[in-house]
Amino acid sequence: MRYFNYLTPEEIESIFYSPPQNFSRDSSKDLLAYTLGATLYMPATKENIAEDIITKKNAGIMSMVICLEDAIGDYAIIEAEKYVCRHFNKLSLAIKNGEIDDQNIPLIFLRVRNKEQMLSMADQIGEDIKLLTGFVFPKFSYENGAGFFEALKKINTILGKKLYGMPIFETADIIYKETRMQSLGKIRNVLDDYNELVLNIRVGATDFSSLFGIRRGYDMTIYNIAVIRDCIADILNCFAREGSQYVISAPVWEYFSSGDRVLKPQLRRSPFEDIYGSEGIEIRKELLDAYLDGLIQEVLLDKANGFIGKTIIHPSHITPVQSLYVVSHEEYMDASSIIENNDGSIGVMKSQYKNKMNEIKPHLNWAKKIMIKSKIYGVYHERQNFTSLLTKKVYV
Repeated sequence: MRYFNYLTPEEIESIFYSPPQNFSRDSSKDLLAYTLGATLYMPATKENIAEDIITKKNAGIMSMVICLEDAIGDYAIIEAEKYVCRHFNKLSLAIKNGEIDDQNIPLIFLRVRNKEQMLSMADQIGEDIKLLTGFVFPKFSYENGAGFFEALKKINTILGKKLYGMPIFETADIIYKETRMQSLGKIRNVLDDYNELVLNIRVGATDFSSLFGIRRGYDMTIYNIAVIRDCIADILNCFAREGSQYVISAPVWEYFSSGDRVLKPQLRRSPFEDIYGSEGIEIRKELLDAYLDGLIQEVLLDKANGFIGKTIIHPSHITPVQSLYVVSHEEYMDASSIIENNDGSIGVMKSQYKNKMNEIKPHLNWAKKIMIKSKIYGVYHERQNFTSLLTKKVYV
């Protein structure tokens, strides 16, 4: 797999200073944790999941979650489980028939309701489970967490390969202030015990919001919702700090269709004008009609707060999210310089762009993350940015 593999060699050369590198579901966990990008969630009962993968309908998709939990009605569980088996069987047959290469299948995760369903699904899917990367654990808590991971270990022992777990933080004890820190501390102990199996932590902002009967509008980011923002800050504080650095994925953006605007569009003109001049204004207008400005604003805030990757619920979000995870030329130059000069000889130096000071020790952790992301998502040329990929119009 490789990000932006739908681009031509000429487009790759024109956009990227350093192009994205290949990875696979068998890559090391430390690398794989950063590769999920825009993770598309879909209900297991969606009939054409396998066909969409085989025909590469959703260009650029690198990870997806097939959901057996909230996206499925309580009376449709058995039917949904049968769908899952059919999806994997179709994919396996397509590989055998040469319709698709195994390395072109996205990282697939199965969101289960409980550990019992996880064990049952592993048995039902059978040998086709080789196409699975892991499971998503909903309503994850310190009470059920060890059970999920012990079941996963059992499956891995039977398979003789490693599948990963991705816990979702979305329960009341985490969002309610009086129980939050104690719960997060106990959860961290559980995750530390099973660290080698934890690929990614996900944040369920929709479930958090439901506990307060609130839902953000299309002109608000999740960071405008005070109770969610405070909870997010504590999650990042507990799990993204140095010495306990789990990769944490940002909450879902729920909107994908246009509507009448109440507030001023948030997507700035300058990134478009800088590259496309006056034509960039028209491009920006088209993207605003496609209703992407709120999503882009939230992803920028996600990145600023330390999230890596984002849950999405519509294919039109794939390219906008992933285009923003490409490393800028300036970031790459700064990170490279910091790492290259980490030999004890100097402590601070002027950046190559001559607009900031790079301090070796304080910025080293940041620089290491930038270098990981540069391998996965690539590095833009000096005068390129996310608009270079948005204008390829590969999303539907």
